[in-house]
Amino acid sequence: MIALGGVIGAGLFVGSGAGIAAAGPSIVIAYAASGLLVMLVMRMLGEMSAANPASGSFSVHAERALGPWAGFTAGWSFWVLLSVAVGLEGIGAAKIVSGWLPGTPEWAWVALFMLVFCGTNLAAVRNFGEFEFWFAALKVGAITLFLILGGLAILGVLPGTEAPGTANLTGGGGFLPHGAEGLVIGLLASVFAYGGLETVTIAAAESEHPVQGVARAVRTAMWRIALFYIGSMAVIVTLVPWDDPDVANPDKGPYVTALNHLGIPGAGPVMQIVVLVALLSAMNANIYGASRMAYSLVARGQGPQAIGRVSGGVPRIAVLVSSVFGFLCVLLSYWRPDDVFPWLLKMIGAVILVVWLFIAVSQLVLRRRTERDAPEKLAVRMWLFPVLTWVAIAGMLAIFILMLRQPGTRDQLMATGLMTLVLAASGAVMQRRRRAGRENGATGGPGGAGTAERDTVPAAEAAEY
Repeated sequence: MIALGGVIGAGLFVGSGAGIAAAGPSIVIAYAASGLLVMLVMRMLGEMSAANPASGSFSVHAERALGPWAGFTAGWSFWVLLSVAVGLEGIGAAKIVSGWLPGTPEWAWVALFMLVFCGTNLAAVRNFGEFEFWFAALKVGAITLFLILGGLAILGVLPGTEAPGTANLTGGGGFLPHGAEGLVIGLLASVFAYGGLETVTIAAAESEHPVQGVARAVRTAMWRIALFYIGSMAVIVTLVPWDDPDVANPDKGPYVTALNHLGIPGAGPVMQIVVLVALLSAMNANIYGASRMAYSLVARGQGPQAIGRVSGGVPRIAVLVSSVFGFLCVLLSYWRPDDVFPWLLKMIGAVILVVWLFIAVSQLVLRRRTERDAPEKLAVRMWLFPVLTWVAIAGMLAIFILMLRQPGTRDQLMATGLMTLVLAASGAVMQRRRRAGRENGATGGPGGAGTAERDTVPAAEAAEY
């Protein structure tokens, strides 16, 4: 449920409208292609996480495979992504509630949401799981009901509706109304809509049976999410003309538009509640994921030691720091809406692709190592290794090239690339200093034993909770 809830958010309920407006009915192909890539990435991540469950997930795997610089880069870039996303989701949720209660300040709602979910994450991890379970259940239930109603309407058996046939799929410019260029824009939008699924391997490391938890979550979540995403897009573009202005309207979105098209009363307010829950759920999950990633990095000597303090089984300082950073992003949206805040958004624009690339390269290295040293740990195996791993890497590189070609995504890629290079350089300097410290320690100099100990990646950090 955490896997499903973490990835099903406002990006699907509202943001997918921009992809439909750009790609038309071919958005189904875009979501299918990006969904296939996500399945490969999650299979690779599941293989590594089942073999070595860790709260740092792919950051730990990158460090094992490529060195501390890689774990540092992947981990802190993902922390920035999640922390900024917390602020963005808070802003979105506040806009909805202030729309219901005119005159109430948005910043006050953001502060309230931050306090609630910061408090939830400061308590026992079971509280986070309980909140996220019910949030996810509502979202999954809403999409399931939508797919059932949409399927009945497409078949023409829903009272008061007629089967649309293929009129909306082939009319209004055809299946590819904007050609290959529109399909590319839709593909890029769909890729980023899948971001967030990685959090399940972080949460599974704290479960009672982490190996089985990772394996089960990865195996079941992938096809369910693909069904929800691809199935939703197919229903929407079959029922509603892709160029309906309400589809890309952020105040309505494709789901509300489709339900209104079916004449279902109260669809708008109900879906708005679902979107609000999706935003709050994402806030909850991202505070959790950011705090665990920060804790893992500090436990490996890659951040301020104060952040790594654990109390009651929870890294509470890491929770506070992640929440404060998210709230700072909200303040920047008010203080510097024209320069600093847009720069932050661009900086995190392609982080998820950078993380996926680290996952793929790490799996190439660690699979061979695990087969040689501990083959019994391969509870989950990547399909057709190494062929499909290389196919996934080629797909990611192709998306990077497509982003360079699109004016709307080129700046995002450049800003993310700059942040990644800065982090990689910082990680390399840190790694070099550690190596020098160990060499000094071996000859009786300062900084030896403690530095060497921190350089060792824990086999299962979950045990430290």
